[in-house]
Amino acid sequence: MGLGREMAFELAGRGFNLLLVSLQNEDLEEVCSEVKKKGVKADFFETDLTIKNNLLELTGHIKNNYNVNILVNNAGIGGSSEFEKTGVSYIEKIINLNIRATVLIIHQLLPDLKKNAPSYILNVSSMAAFSPIGYKTIYPASKAFINHFTKGLNEELKGTGVSASVVNPGPMRTNEYVTGRINKHGTLGKMGVESPGKVANIAISKMFKHRGSFSASWPNRFSLFAIRLLPSGLTLPVLTRAMKKDAGEQKKTPQGN
Repeated sequence: MGLGREMAFELAGRGFNLLLVSLQNEDLEEVCSEVKKKGVKADFFETDLTIKNNLLELTGHIKNNYNVNILVNNAGIGGSSEFEKTGVSYIEKIINLNIRATVLIIHQLLPDLKKNAPSYILNVSSMAAFSPIGYKTIYPASKAFINHFTKGLNEELKGTGVSASVVNPGPMRTNEYVTGRINKHGTLGKMGVESPGKVANIAISKMFKHRGSFSASWPNRFSLFAIRLLPSGLTLPVLTRAMKKDAGEQKKTPQGN
């Protein structure tokens, strides 16, 4: 589960009961058992969040069975491929999971979050949100949407007792596949690499401090400063070359986030 797993342990360590959500066969039952060892309650719900009816079923289940005051939206998918050769179903999957799922879950649960205030929303974006990238065209755009959406929502929610925050992690070694991709990029790929545990700790801490938008580590704050300082005519070709190489090495539909 990577970052999601670490978010669960971070919140459990702070004494919060949890409902974990993911696809089937993601070892949620095992994670719940581990989380309970910290003295909190933990349940799980397995579903495909790219399907609209599943989203409504999930939020209905939450509204009927739990008093929610923290919502963490971490589910997402990305990868590198030539846009023209990317399948329609995969394009839809990125948009439905990275954008629609986050928006609809918040929309459906917001009345409950207000009722149980003080409440917190934490959306997981990415450093990729701050620059377009060739051969990774949809993912950065979807994460840029999450940034703008969260900032606007946070401003709208002022005075309601609910705050919305967005964290923008850099690359993380979440599993062997992702670690292999990072290593293949050499020095460039390893710049700003973060551990999921550290990202989870920083993100949850800043969420409780009502921070709106933030990067998870100083190296990535520096990278963000450089992205904003340098013209896109310089950064975009460099990032695109790296993703073109990555797309060529994958030779299959991108997997994971």
